[in-house]
Amino acid sequence: MSLMTLLRRPSAFLPIAMSLTALGVVVTFLAMYGVVHETDEGTAAHVWQLLMGGQLPIIAFFAFRWLPRAPGDAIPILAIQFAAGLLSAAPVFLLGL
Repeated sequence: MSLMTLLRRPSAFLPIAMSLTALGVVVTFLAMYGVVHETDEGTAAHVWQLLMGGQLPIIAFFAFRWLPRAPGDAIPILAIQFAAGLLSAAPVFLLGL
């Protein structure tokens, strides 16, 4: 199985899409309100947390299913999923949101 064929599987592309959506939530919040340190988390923070936490079982399923079958193609996809998660988390942690 090729890398692009495996990337078309929902368990491969959904975590990437969820991370990019979470990044979009953070960027939109920053564009609208700037860096705001609230005592109570707002809706954007909860949406970000749900998107980031919700992708963990999908990533685990992908790793469980595809690492034994196609490790050469699954490892780069897991790396892309990890990088997308770090990209989404970077503004949150760097700006202390």
